[in-house]
Amino acid sequence: MEYREIKKKYPSLSKEIKLETAKLRIGGYRSDTEVAEAVVTHNLIGYTPSAIDYLRRCDTDAQAKEIIEYLERQGELSAQYADRLMEQLLKHGVRSFGSKKCPGWYERLRKSELLY
Repeated sequence: MEYREIKKKYPSLSKEIKLETAKLRIGGYRSDTEVAEAVVTHNLIGYTPSAIDYLRRCDTDAQAKEIIEYLERQGELSAQYADRLMEQLLKHGVRSFGSKKCPGWYERLRKSELLY
């Protein structure tokens, strides 16, 4: 699509493209689509935290590494998935799994009714 056509159909978008003012904050990403779907569609009732949930509570990369190794030793993560998480951690850091989950996160989420 040419810029003229974009400008005509989407004037605001064309301004963002031209001025490069578009800003989209990405708080994390998932390399596994099944895990990503579960995060989006889960309900808090009966929800079992995933490895990502634990990693999002970490303050440092060292803590995250320890969590991944522990979950793999306990058999809660396959070696392949643990390797993928470790690779993401080493390349992008602990915040690549999402923003930090502080105490009370689930309670605030339930109150805001984001998942219902």
